[in-house]
Amino acid sequence: MTTTSRPLCTLCFESVSDYRINLDLLVDALSRAPKDALILAHEVCLTGFDYDQFEEAADFGAEALKELCLHVSDQILVFTLIEQRNGLYYNVAKVITHNRVVHEQAKAMLFTLGSEERHFAPGTQSDIAIFEIDGIKLGILICFELRFKTLWKQLEGADIILIPARWGHTRAHHFRILTTALAIMNQCYLLCADGANADATALSGIIDPFGEEQRNEGLLLTAAFEPKKIAAMRRYINVGIANEP
Repeated sequence: MTTTSRPLCTLCFESVSDYRINLDLLVDALSRAPKDALILAHEVCLTGFDYDQFEEAADFGAEALKELCLHVSDQILVFTLIEQRNGLYYNVAKVITHNRVVHEQAKAMLFTLGSEERHFAPGTQSDIAIFEIDGIKLGILICFELRFKTLWKQLEGADIILIPARWGHTRAHHFRILTTALAIMNQCYLLCADGANADATALSGIIDPFGEEQRNEGLLLTAAFEPKKIAAMRRYINVGIANEP
């Protein structure tokens, strides 16, 4: 179990059609967050699912990634973007810290109600796994992946699970319940971020291992990461999740 502590931040903002405005807003949010924070932004926050301009969205994402690497030093930033690889398009989670990408994973479970399979190639399910930064064990599920219980098991033992999403507002109740349940089930912190667009839930938030939740009331929500809470919950109700690897 890590003893490393750092602030946790979730963002909640509307992605607009002007990609540059979205990037500027994200950079501004980084400047407002604590200098050592772990920060989560929502799924495809820079471009949205701009299916009519996929090539332009991918090109912008590649340039934006370079710019964001310049801004993110001691912070950790997690978000997803549209990326082209060998003529195919993927929805890829990127983790930036120390001015470079240190982890990435493509969305494996595509949302058929949104016709994602017509536009994206799927990532590999086995890539959904715990990774470590500065002694903190992290895991990522991208939006629809939150609904798969087998993936919850793959991230068992994580200190923090991150959910970048663009979740439909008509299913907001599901998003709130599932994000809280995952934090309780895996006895860990959970950060979730959704956009503030009319078709999204705006239910970004931070949930602790006891299931206590805070949800964004504005652009930026900040809470403390307390590793002792993870150990305390896992001792209090032992469901077989080890505190040590």
